[in-house]
Amino acid sequence: MKHISNIVFSIIVLNFVLLFSNFSFFVFAEEFIGKKGDWRGFESYEFEIGKRPCRVVIPKKIAEGKPWVWRAVFWGHEPQTEVALLGKGYYVAFISCSDLLGSPQHLKERDEFYNFLTRRYGFSKKPVLIGMSRGGFCSLRWAMANPANVSCLYVDAPVCDLRSWPGGKGKGKGSQRDWQQVLKLYNLTESEALKFDGNPVDLQALKPLAEQKVPILSVCGDSDDVVPYKENTAILEERYKKMSAPIEVILKPGIAHHPHSLKDPTPIVEFILKNTKK
Repeated sequence: MKHISNIVFSIIVLNFVLLFSNFSFFVFAEEFIGKKGDWRGFESYEFEIGKRPCRVVIPKKIAEGKPWVWRAVFWGHEPQTEVALLGKGYYVAFISCSDLLGSPQHLKERDEFYNFLTRRYGFSKKPVLIGMSRGGFCSLRWAMANPANVSCLYVDAPVCDLRSWPGGKGKGKGSQRDWQQVLKLYNLTESEALKFDGNPVDLQALKPLAEQKVPILSVCGDSDDVVPYKENTAILEERYKKMSAPIEVILKPGIAHHPHSLKDPTPIVEFILKNTKK
């Protein structure tokens, strides 16, 4: 009887330890580092990873699986989609690296941020990627390098070809300063950059994302003279569809590069909810 009592006592102690351990992990997982603040009525934390400013905004009621939206570049610009998704229980996260323009260094720093949130805080391993303008390029580049780690993408007036922007080699205005930055970041000469095949419009670069069937939504204006629709999203759409991959385009008639997004983000939010909950 004494032997049985010892076994029962050991089981009770073990269950208590497991319960306590799980509780401790849960508490730890919700205690973010950094400066606590408020963003549009939601709890927000600002911190750094590798000297890069980062931010995480916490929903008031966290959805199952800890889904999150990962904004690339232009924090807080036309935030209606993120605000709506916070209300649905999604985290919103951001790392500032717009100066890296989707370069290998950019991908490396985004990897560090992704690992930080998924491993330390248990965030979903398949975030929603959001990017506007050059941020669209940054999001697409990371998604192409990590196709199994993305639930879907919402890109807005996205750069899909560096030759279009900042190169200005088509009908767009381009940006000479940013084009020189591209050459430096990618370690390319002008002639090499014109042959660069790692753009989202390039078939081989896009293929891994298409094979994973990652859904893409692109919202853009048909009169954009900074990131022309026909040189960017139109080509992306055509090639993605040819690979039998899902892409939707909302084309805004008469709209230039700005304003981004939609006044009513419902179509964007519904796209994201549909492609994360399944």
